[in-house]
Amino acid sequence: MNSKVLVEETRANLLENVHSGVVCGVNDSKEAIYQVGNIQHNTYYRSAAKPIQALPAFLSKIDLKYGLTDREAALFTASHRGETYHIEALETMKEKFAIDENELFCPYSYPLNAEPKEAMLRKNMEKRKLYHNCSGKHMGFIATCRELGFPTEGYWNVDHPLQQLILKTLSYLSETPLSDIHVGVDGCGVPVFAIPLHNMAITSLKLACPDLIDDLELREAVERMTTIMNNEFNMVASENFICSTLLQDRNIVAKGGAKGVYCFGLKKERLGFALKVLDGSEDVWPNVIASILEQIDYENKETIANIRSLRPSIIKSDGGIEVGAIQEVFALTPNTK
Repeated sequence: MNSKVLVEETRANLLENVHSGVVCGVNDSKEAIYQVGNIQHNTYYRSAAKPIQALPAFLSKIDLKYGLTDREAALFTASHRGETYHIEALETMKEKFAIDENELFCPYSYPLNAEPKEAMLRKNMEKRKLYHNCSGKHMGFIATCRELGFPTEGYWNVDHPLQQLILKTLSYLSETPLSDIHVGVDGCGVPVFAIPLHNMAITSLKLACPDLIDDLELREAVERMTTIMNNEFNMVASENFICSTLLQDRNIVAKGGAKGVYCFGLKKERLGFALKVLDGSEDVWPNVIASILEQIDYENKETIANIRSLRPSIIKSDGGIEVGAIQEVFALTPNTK
């Protein structure tokens, strides 16, 4: 496939690592005005799909019916890291929905963040489904099934009515025919969808600019969902992670997924972006996204600085000695096709 080098890492002036990938940026006419590599590259959403997967929950208004707080409702869209405030919100949401934790299809797990995981191990605490980073999404799936009269059994199967509704919602937002959407299985066991990167960027644009969505009910659900994501940015990931850092800027709607895929939209600028790091690295997300924002002259320099702080351009040894550098080497080439 046609990809370009995005980031180079050097150590003592010797090239050590190269991260290639694809980037697409669209304007509010849904035209690809920026591209790096082949923007028709079919890309699995992975967890970058969580806002789309959460839309049936917001369409059915279960967050309002059951009196969820924004902190709880944000977990429908989250890859939470298992911090105390995540677990507390998951526990109260579970009680409001009267869901048995064993109903969740996601596997038993420890938190993703090291500190809460180590604290649980010291206390000899066992893995729980609630600790899995997708547990909020799965809880939303079950509650939505009950609200819509769908069976909860097998809610994770691609032919289940809920998953078909999600598939149709993605097709509508991304302007991708259902027949062109490739379906696999994600890490937590539910369907995962692959579409061209260009169409992923279109979806990012619409999440940031819901006025582009003709379906009024869906538009309202997107507006409420993205407002909640911005309000409770740390619930979507946690402190010092790229999703929460971007969402802290209320002009940005963002969500990343495993294996190097990232999607974000800019409200004021009316731009949507999607990118895929082909070696699956998530480490270079801050470098690539900061470079994109710099190249388009994004006006919120504090946001760029916050992103840069997540992965500085200087590589240091474990003892803090400067030993190398990280450099973005791509240019957002205007797409003339």
